[in-house]
Formats: sequence, structure tokens, C-alpha cells
Amino acid sequence: MPLPPSHRTALLSAGALAALLASLSMLGPFSIDAYLPAFPNIQADLNASAIEVQQTLTAYMLAFSGMVLWHGALSDAFGRRNIVLCALVVFAVGTFGCAASHSVHYLWIFRILQGMSAGAGTVVGRAIIRDLYSDAAAARLLSMVTMIFSIAPAIAPVLGGWIVKLFDWRTIFLFLLVYSVLLFAVCYRYLPETLPPDKRQPFNPGYLAKNYGDIFRSPLFHMKAGIVACNFAGLFLFITAAPVMLPVHLLLGPDEFAWLFVPTVSGIFLGALTANRFAGRMTFARQIGIGFCFQIAAAAANVAYHLFYPPALPWSVLPMFFYTFGMSIIAPGATLLTLDLFPHIRGTVASCQSFAQTLLGALVAGVIAPFLSHSVLWLALGQLGFGLAALALWFMSRQYRRILSNQAGR
Repeated sequence: MPLPPSHRTALLSAGALAALLASLSMLGPFSIDAYLPAFPNIQADLNASAIEVQQTLTAYMLAFSGMVLWHGALSDAFGRRNIVLCALVVFAVGTFGCAASHSVHYLWIFRILQGMSAGAGTVVGRAIIRDLYSDAAAARLLSMVTMIFSIAPAIAPVLGGWIVKLFDWRTIFLFLLVYSVLLFAVCYRYLPETLPPDKRQPFNPGYLAKNYGDIFRSPLFHMKAGIVACNFAGLFLFITAAPVMLPVHLLLGPDEFAWLFVPTVSGIFLGALTANRFAGRMTFARQIGIGFCFQIAAAAANVAYHLFYPPALPWSVLPMFFYTFGMSIIAPGATLLTLDLFPHIRGTVASCQSFAQTLLGALVAGVIAPFLSHSVLWLALGQLGFGLAALALWFMSRQYRRILSNQAGR
């Protein structure tokens, strides 16, 4: 059931709030995927090397992963709405700077500003949902956000490719600037403040250190946050290996990457839709169990196929639909169970959860994917390994919770 709304919440229906929070979350994939097709143009225009242009993405990711740890804590202290609005201002400044950069070094600096601010919508959005709704209603809204958000990774590279073909690479950032300004206007008018002043937490080093210490010392946090992080890592493994897997192993051209991304995004969307329908009709435990059945079966089928057959379409990419379908059924319940471990600092918990996912994703992109991308079978084994790790963490968390309950009952 929904929790009592704040004085501004009535301005937005649940669907409108989901659309707004999803639009905020899209800043991340738009900031990464939309400008990837423009790398050669940026290199030529700024007289930079290929590695210098690649480092614009590295600078963004490092800033994103570092700052995502703080967005939630800031929102716990200063309010959800205030942090989102401030982040949008910083993002707009960084985006304008990217469009106006006359050297790759300036582009690095402004990409850092983008990275510092792009993750606020995702982190604070989770806290907003849990501030306003509980149980099935929260899971339903979170799955709606995922459904809408799943559009971004599919359209961002296509949109970026068309923009750079018709105009130039700077127009991509001008498009992002217009998008962020419009988002600011809509958020200023409609985004509710869901954390009243009397429920905010002090922002001082000692209190923050205690909160982060409590979270990171909690075995249940690591288990439950690890479920979402490992599941995402299984997907991210194939995404980051795509530049090798698709052209080398499947002999696809740069305009044929949809073979991987269409089933992946379709699975995310339909899985989130299914999770939305499940909400309130079954427990989180049963919903998560159903999701794991699809996910582990898909990963195991992928391994079995590549044990006996060479990579081929559509069989090498079809399991991604069922893997992401199961992943999206699991995610809402697992996320809410993690946030509820520390209900008084949900923003900080959301930050820590996002940080764990980003950190594992960086490890996958920088180490694991390059090591496994020489073989689709090895990639499939890696995905199965991450899925089984997530399943093991789910069973461990349930067993640990039973032990704590038994101890409390004595």
C-alpha cells in the first residue's frame, strides 16, 4: 500500500513519477552510449589520439563510480529533490562544456562533471520510491521505472549515430544539454520532496562514517546487494565483450549490433513488465525464485550450446533474452529488500548498493571481459558463474536471516 504522500506528491500519479524517475536514470546511458559512434569524429576534430578519446569515457566512469557512493547520503541530509536539482545543474554545465571543448583535455574535465552528476537520478530515485511506497506498490513502481529506462540503452547509440551523421559530435552534447534543461524544468515543477526535514540525517564526518560502517559491516547487505550486482555483471560481461564477440566470433558489422542489444533490451522490458504484474500477487521470495529459474536456465543453455556447436545466430544471442528476463524479475524485490535493511538511511543504502554494482561492473569491463572474450563459450561460462554466485548469495541471505530470527526468539 502507498505510504502517506508529501505535500507535493499529489501532483504526480505513480505512472508519471515512474516516467520522471526513469528519465532521470536515462542520463547515464545517454551520456555513455550516445557519443560512442562519434569517437572517430572527436579524434579528428580535437587532433587527439584514439586512447585520449577513450579516456573521456574512463574519466566519466571513474567520476560516476566515485560520486554514486555519495548521492544517497547527501539526499538523506539535504532532501531528495534538492540533490536531484543540483545534480541536473552540474550535469548541464558539464554537458555545455563538453560541447564547447576545444581540446581533449577540456573534454576530460567536463566529462568528469557529467560523471559526478549523472548517477544522482538512479540512486535518489530508488530512495524516493521507497519513501513513498512499500511492499508490492514499491516493487510495481520500481519495475515500471525499469521498463521505461530500458529504452535508453537501445536508442542512445542509434540516436547518437544519426546525430553525428547529420550534424557533428558537438550536437550530441547539445542534445543532452536540452534534455537536461527540460528535465530540470519538469523536476522543479513536479518532483516531490519525499523526505521531510524532521526525518533528515546530519551530514558530518562522524555520523557518515558510522552509517557507512554499519552498512558495509552488514553481511546481509553484501549478500542482498551482491544478488543484483552479480546478475548485472552477467549481463555486462556480454555487453562489454560485444566489440570482440560480434565482429570476431559472429562476423557482424558495426551496423548489426542490434543482434545482441534487441534481445537483451526486450528481455529487460518484458521481465520488468512481468515483475510489475507479479507485485502484490506473490511474495518477493517466490518472485525472485521464478526469476532465477529463467536466468540460470538461460545461462546453462548458452554454455551447453557452445560446448558442442560453434557461435552462430540466433543461438548465441537468444539466451540473453531469457537471462535479462529473469534478471528483471529478480531486481525489484532484491533491491527493496536491500533498502529495507536500514530504513532510516535508505538514500545511503541506495548509494552503497549502486557503488557495489558499479565496482563489479568496472572489474568486469576492465579485467574479466577482456580475459574471456576470446571465446563465446568462456563468456557463457562467465555469465553462468555470475548467475550461480547470485543464486548462492540469495540462499545464504535467507539462511542468515533465519539464524538471526532464531537468535532473536531465544
